[in-house]
Amino acid sequence: MKTAITFRTINNLAIPATIAGIAEPFLSITDTAIVGNIPVDGLESLAAAGIVGSFLSMLIWVLGQTRSAISAIISQYLGAGRLAEVKTLPAQAIALNMGLSILILLSTIFVIDEIFQLLNASGKILAYCISYYSIRVWGFPLTLFVFAVMGIFRGLQNTFWPMLIAITGAILNVVLDLVLVYGIDGWLEPMYLEGAAWASLIAQAIMAIMAFVLLITKTDISLKLRFPLHPELNRLIVMSLNLFVRALALNIALILAVREATALGDQYIGAHTIAINLWLFAAFFIDGYGAAGNIMGGRLLGAKDYGGLWKLAKKIISYGLMVSVVLLVLCFVFYRPIGRLFSNESIVLDAFYSIFFILILGLPMNTLAFVFDGLFKGLGEMKYLRNVLLLATFLGFVPLLFLGRYMHWGLSGIWVAFTLWMVIRGGALVWKFRRKFRPLLQNV
Repeated sequence: MKTAITFRTINNLAIPATIAGIAEPFLSITDTAIVGNIPVDGLESLAAAGIVGSFLSMLIWVLGQTRSAISAIISQYLGAGRLAEVKTLPAQAIALNMGLSILILLSTIFVIDEIFQLLNASGKILAYCISYYSIRVWGFPLTLFVFAVMGIFRGLQNTFWPMLIAITGAILNVVLDLVLVYGIDGWLEPMYLEGAAWASLIAQAIMAIMAFVLLITKTDISLKLRFPLHPELNRLIVMSLNLFVRALALNIALILAVREATALGDQYIGAHTIAINLWLFAAFFIDGYGAAGNIMGGRLLGAKDYGGLWKLAKKIISYGLMVSVVLLVLCFVFYRPIGRLFSNESIVLDAFYSIFFILILGLPMNTLAFVFDGLFKGLGEMKYLRNVLLLATFLGFVPLLFLGRYMHWGLSGIWVAFTLWMVIRGGALVWKFRRKFRPLLQNV
């Protein structure tokens, strides 16, 4: 059956995907807002949450790439009418991913001090990093499992169940944050930063249980590990490895930014923590249309519907740009209240406001990068995505970041480097898509 490329079909996927996609940054934003207002050591707690959050995001993004590979392969087989041929693949992919996640989790526990010292954490901030990480890290395998299951649902052209899982986790995390961080008078003592860590861990556990139950009851996909190994497992591993390298390059940029901000002083890492969480929130908000491109693009490619693929790209970009402009206007109007949501420290807010407009003016360019990134994942173009990130990071972001340090641009230098990073990413993806798929329209 031919896939309809309409406003309704795209948004039926994009809107739930957007809600599901903002779950992880929403968890981080919740922690940031609540931790930033802790009455005892609020500034140090905010800095620690930012450092640990960046490191955990790196681990999750690096190993969470199996989600995109699973989604691409399943959607392509669905488009080709051969879905039954890949029903044993997801269980094998998830087992491989979970094994790697547990291995990495256990290996980091013994070098926590060294990890955060490399990120310039010291003194009270280092102590808070260690206590916060030692709790939150146990949610790492749970999050990867949820990501993999969401990839299966996406491949099946379903974003409703991932949305339901994400909403439940987000709401639960907010409630638990308020209860555990600040306590309940006469019932529960405030746990402050450790309370935020426990809130995230419990929310992640509930999301994992929901993902397991929904996969078993709502699909024909089995999580029972069966042999022999599926022939597509090799392609999935190669795709995942390309995305693994890509994610490493991406997170090198994020980690270097955290390190540079930390070196500037406590108020600057606090401001950077607020800014990066808002940036990620906007990214995942826009990425809903990238998810629609991922889901529908793989199916259209499997069906060899190149005309539909070209039409899809034009529509999702236009819708994504509309969303980014709305976000830009809202941020412009409410930027001061937004800052006060996350911190009541005037020195942190001053530093945050100094780079806020660099952040929001880059949103339209971010849209090109995020939307085409999702589309390319659905098309299985993982090698090109890897090369673009390597180019953008090591020939764009890193040189400009260190030039900013040399020129004493402060926090602004970090965010100017982020802007160049996104310009390279978005521009390279648009160029490649036009070059590869425009000629194929002649055969439609």
